[in-house]
Amino acid sequence: MIKKNHYVPGAKEDSGMDPNVHLNAISGRTGGRISPLLLGPHFRIRSGSVLYAGSQIGNHFETGHNVVIREGNRIGNRVNIWNNSTIDYNCVIGNDVKIHCNVYVAQYTVLEDGVFLAPGVTIANDLFPGSAGAMNVLAGPRIRKGAQIGVNVTILPGVEIGARALIGSGSVVTHSIPSGAVAWGNPARVHKQISDLAWPMHFPLLRKEASAFFKTKLAGRKAF
Repeated sequence: MIKKNHYVPGAKEDSGMDPNVHLNAISGRTGGRISPLLLGPHFRIRSGSVLYAGSQIGNHFETGHNVVIREGNRIGNRVNIWNNSTIDYNCVIGNDVKIHCNVYVAQYTVLEDGVFLAPGVTIANDLFPGSAGAMNVLAGPRIRKGAQIGVNVTILPGVEIGARALIGSGSVVTHSIPSGAVAWGNPARVHKQISDLAWPMHFPLLRKEASAFFKTKLAGRKAF
């Protein structure tokens, strides 16, 4: 399960690592002068994943397949990152964060506790790619506690998405979004507050148990 040459201090018997996992990869940008990977106990790392030296990851960390965690990241407890997602270097990720498949998190991004990124979210950090000096001022967004980001959303550099905000699928976030807001569009604009959202009276569900639950527990009620 855990190979002796892997640097996993505090690993417990219920931790698991698939074959073809690479821990302590060395980035060319560091020249090899970097501290080892710190990985807390109770992890589950699936095949094809690469975790670079120089990052710190908390307890109960879990990946899908082919996840890349670059150097210099600080990642909290109970974080899940699913298939084919990349966390670029020097990001800060809080506790209980869920990052779905095919997500790119750019350098110097901050994801606070409880943030959810749906499949295909792309985060940018460069205002003028190719401009002289641009690499010296990279700045990803700050996504505040409990914000939920929908499928295929693009978030541009330096914006802030407020706590518990909800960003609709396919949006392009070019400006900061306040806490508790529901925003969508290109560019994303605030249309509602999460307190305004309610489940519809009817929703097509093929599974009988799901349909029954919807009718008795959710239909017409507040979503949040």
